[in-house]
This record gives sequence, structure tokens and C-alpha cells, in this order.
Amino acid sequence: MATSKTLTRSVPAQARRGQHPGISLAVIATTQLMVVLDITIVNIALPHISTALHFTPTSLSWVLNAYTLTFGGLLLLGGRIGDILGRRPTLITGVLIFSCASLLGGLATASWMLLAARALQGIGGAIASPTAFALIATNFKEGPERNRAFGVYSAVAGAGGAIGLLLGGLLTSWLSWRWVLFVNVPIGLALASLAPLYINDSERHPGRFDLPGALTSTLGMVSLVYGFIRAADKGWTDVWTLASFAAAVVLLVSFLLIESRTTQPITPLHMFRNRNRSGAYVLMLCLAAAMFGIFFFMTQFIQDVLGFSPIRAGLGFLPMSLSIIVAAQVSARLQTRFGAKPFMILGTILVNAGAYWITQLDVHSSYLGGVLGPTMIFGFGMGFIFVPVMLTAVSGVAPHETGSATGLLNTTQQVGGSLGLAILVTVFATAQRNEAKAIFPRHDPNQVFVHGMTTAFYAALAFTFVALLMALFVMKPPQQLGVSAPPTPPAEPPTSSDPPHVKAA
Repeated sequence: MATSKTLTRSVPAQARRGQHPGISLAVIATTQLMVVLDITIVNIALPHISTALHFTPTSLSWVLNAYTLTFGGLLLLGGRIGDILGRRPTLITGVLIFSCASLLGGLATASWMLLAARALQGIGGAIASPTAFALIATNFKEGPERNRAFGVYSAVAGAGGAIGLLLGGLLTSWLSWRWVLFVNVPIGLALASLAPLYINDSERHPGRFDLPGALTSTLGMVSLVYGFIRAADKGWTDVWTLASFAAAVVLLVSFLLIESRTTQPITPLHMFRNRNRSGAYVLMLCLAAAMFGIFFFMTQFIQDVLGFSPIRAGLGFLPMSLSIIVAAQVSARLQTRFGAKPFMILGTILVNAGAYWITQLDVHSSYLGGVLGPTMIFGFGMGFIFVPVMLTAVSGVAPHETGSATGLLNTTQQVGGSLGLAILVTVFATAQRNEAKAIFPRHDPNQVFVHGMTTAFYAALAFTFVALLMALFVMKPPQQLGVSAPPTPPAEPPTSSDPPHVKAA
């Protein structure tokens, strides 16, 4: 199908690598940290954003979805832009877009202004994030040096969620919710200034921009998510609800047709022919759908019902974040001994246990008695799953397609989170309305909120149960999963559609 212009000139990298490796890695890792933590840092501020800009309980979810939909939908296109136009200028452009959008979001005086800024942040993040990953190959020699760089990069990216929760609590408590966005501005300007001085550029490769594929997929998911959230407010027979679902069907079908016919698709559909890889994508989509929704409602429950300050709320989520980190390290070390499938099964069982436990919350629950236990179990489950799912996604993939495989996994996570949150918000709104009618005229807003929240958590439990079914019955346990390293990268710096992998120690 139609694609945008093709660039055929290859421009060699102009800088020598290794002159300031510490500063280079700091710039690259900080770029990824800024993009990753911008989901959780805003999550803590949601109750304050809702009050300041008059969001409804359902429309508040767009503060997250506007970012994750554009970020996930354009992530693969961002990697292609870096391949064709050069990774360093692409990184700088993405960081500057992200910083400008953060400034606009912090200055927002109306809900639509904040949502537009969040969507623009997602575009900037989609341009910067895949390029930052690929620039490690450009700036660090293959072998121990590159492996150490990937270790630092992975640690920073993994800790981004926990850092965002704590930093969001501090900024919201000490300054205001606007500073969860303003904080990106000086960081982004510093990164954009340091990148030309300390980061080596990459070769530019000929290729095409699959703009029709990127736009139809992103707009299709936006329409689908909007349809669910509109249904939560106006009902399933509302004209705009039905129109949104119809538009989503047309756009997503068009996307599939475009990708099946274009020579350089943004989403290689043949990736889904492998049973294990498809199962990994579905499993990650379902887990992200549950996790995004649980975070969304729990940040409000802890602050609005339990009365925690933003700082205490951020600290309250740290045990869950630490559980994810610890379990991920354990599963990474034991993959070669036990393979991927046992960890996916164990992880999804724990996730289901945590998700079920959290449905039992009520207005009288305490943090220690009702929140800490299930969130930690959920965190351990997620941590056990991340590494084996990543290994499964790249197992058996040709070296030049490993970037597409991992990029699709990341895209699935973001899109699944947005779609899942929209569905959970729809369930929440319906249950909330029914509870308000049931207890009328006695009006207890906390009871109404908690009833809607726990009903939504049952929907999250349905997602985690599908993930368990994937792990048990779809994923096959061949010996290569978890016991063989991902394909070895070529000696020259690969394109961002072919990211390198860390060799086994």
C-alpha cells in the first residue's frame, strides 16, 4: 500500500565511539527513564489532576491513555525513523517534542489541553525510546563493554516505575501536580544539549516510512478505546459510541490490509505465525490490561479512601515495585536451568492470586491488611513473567527481525494497557451507577467508588485468567526457550529494527 518517501542514501556515522562512555550511557539511560516513568509519575497525581481540571471518573483515564496509545501505536515507526534519518538527530527530536509537550501539559488550564499535551508526549516518547535503545550499539563495542551498558540501561528502565511513583508523590506533595510534567523540561533540555556532544550517530539506512500503517493502527485503537469510555458515560446505544466502534473496525481492518500488502510494513504480520510468539503477545496484552487498571484505581483508593498523602501513596507502591525487580532477577538467573514456561505458569498463578485477593477490598480495608499483600503477590508474579516472555518473543527469530519482535511486544504492552483500562473504566462506571441507585438516598461516595473499583477488578481477573490459559495450554516448552541466548548481533551496529542483545555472562 501507499508509503511515504523512500530515502536511499546511506550516511556514515561521523563520530568516534568510546570517548566519553559514561556520559554517553547516562544520556541514553536517562532518556529511557524519562519516557518510562511518565506513566507512573502521573498516576500518583491523578486525584489532584481530576480536581484541578474537572475530569469525570471515566474521562480521567484519558490522562494515561492519551500517552500510552500514541506511544505504543507509533513505537515501531519511531524506530524506523531512527534507521532512516539517523538515531542521534531522531533522539534529540523526540526528547525536544517530549519536553515541549511536558511544558504545555504543566501549563494546561483545561482537560482537553492536558490530553493534547499527553498525546504529544506519547509521540515524542515513541520517537526517542527505540532510538535510545539502538544507540547503545552505536556507542559501545560489542562484548563486555556493550553488555555492561545494556545492564545499566535495563536496570534504569526496570526501576522507572518505582522511581516515578515516589517522585510523583514528592512533587505533588511539595509543589503541585503540574510539576510531575514540568520536571521533564530541564531534564529534556539537558539531554538534547548533551546528545550532540557525547553520543555518536549511526549510519543511515534506506527504507520507507509506513505512515498509513502507523496512522490506521493508532487511530483504530483510539477509536476503540473511545468507544468503551463513551459507553461508560452515555451507554451502548449512544450514536457516538456506535460510530466509534464502527470507525475502529474500519481502521483496524484497513491496517491489516495495508500491512499484508506493503513491502516494508511497520508490523510484520508473519511474526504472529509462531505459536509461542503469538501466545507471548496475547499474554503480555492481558497482563498489561490488568496491571494498568489496577494501578489506575489503586492510586485513587489509597489517597481518596485510605487518606494517604501523595508521598505515602508513592511509598505504598514501592513493595510491589521491589517485588517485580526481585522476581525478575530470580527468573533471569534460573532461565537456563528450568526454561521459560515454568516461570510463566508460576507468574500467572501468582498474578491471578493477587488479582483475586484485591477484589476483596472494601471501605473498611487498611493498607497493611488489604493492599500490601495482594499487590506484592501481583508484583512477584509480574516479575517472574517479564524475562521469559521477552525470551519467548525473540526465540527463533532471525537477527534482522529481533527488533521487530521486541518492538511488537512493547507495543502490545502499551496498547493492551490502554484497551484494558478502557474496559475496566466502563465496568467501573456501570457498577458505580448501579450502586449509587441501590443505596439512594443514603450517599456514601467511598462505598460507591469501592464497589465500582472491585467490580472492575473482577474484569482485571478475567484478563489475568486468559494469561494463565496462554501459559498453560498455548505456550509450548521447547528446550530453546530460556536456555539459549537470543540471536547474536552482527559486528557492525545494527539498525533499530535489529537491536543487539546482551550475551550470557
